[in-house]
Amino acid sequence: MTLPAASRRFQWFSQGVLVYTLGVILWGAFVRATGSGAGCGDHWPVCNGDVVPRAPTVQTLIEYTHRLTSGLATVLAVALYVWARRAFPKAHPARRAAGWALVFMLTEGMVGAGIVLLKYVAQNASVGRAVWMGVHLTNTFLLVGAQTLVVWAAGGRARMVLKGQGPVAVLLGLSVAGMLVLGVSGAVAALGDTLFPSTSLADGLRQDVSETAHVLLRLRVLHPVFAVGLGALLVFVGRWVARLRPSPEVRRASLLLTGVYVAQLCAGVINLVLLAPVAMQLVHLLLADCVWMCVVRLCAAGLAEDAPRFEPSTAPASRVEPV
Repeated sequence: MTLPAASRRFQWFSQGVLVYTLGVILWGAFVRATGSGAGCGDHWPVCNGDVVPRAPTVQTLIEYTHRLTSGLATVLAVALYVWARRAFPKAHPARRAAGWALVFMLTEGMVGAGIVLLKYVAQNASVGRAVWMGVHLTNTFLLVGAQTLVVWAAGGRARMVLKGQGPVAVLLGLSVAGMLVLGVSGAVAALGDTLFPSTSLADGLRQDVSETAHVLLRLRVLHPVFAVGLGALLVFVGRWVARLRPSPEVRRASLLLTGVYVAQLCAGVINLVLLAPVAMQLVHLLLADCVWMCVVRLCAAGLAEDAPRFEPSTAPASRVEPV
């Protein structure tokens, strides 16, 4: 499909916004992994009471950089929404997705501010912090999902519809719900790795099964179990949706989802064996976001208004050899 020059420019811009947002998300994980969340104290939006911190520590610079890059991400989200309103007619899927992307960008900032103001940073190991981390991860996924849909719809694809989709909608809904649950468990596991680092793999396993272990450690063991189970579900869903909606877009999305999820599982194993070094935590998170984008892409292709449907009555009958 050949797009007009204006549409191509918008699509390139939306892709750039998505890539930049992923970079901001990774830097936010770096803030958490390095214990720099309290670098600006419990002040927000100022840093330690100043607009520009004076004589900042390394932790302050890390946290302050995250705030600056997050602010620019918000500006880009506003620009994306304004451009979408100008470039596309009312009710166009790209315009709607850009609106949701802006909403989730704003709520992302509010959740981040809440974490700072409630002092759920640094070495805070409360259950409340785990809850807020789960909310933060869920909102981040919704933000990335909305921006992914902007890129998708800007390419001239048909809008998604839920009515009359039958088992396809159910299977894709289970995939989305499963990814959100897995993401929350991953956020809790990452928090446990940061607050209670292990000296060896055996030591980490002993921490997880100890009756006196902190609740974050007891919850950490659930993440790999969920990851393996969800992987099997996603492969199953991808194959079935590709069968029920036999379009090239659906097949590509299904294959891409399977490949990226295998890479994510491998990264998870490496992260576990190496005791969750900061670099591997960032790789693991990036791949998790990529898996989520693949799920969103599969939903967009499988639920597209113009997606072809498998009709058993039109399938070629099996040939019966004469006796």
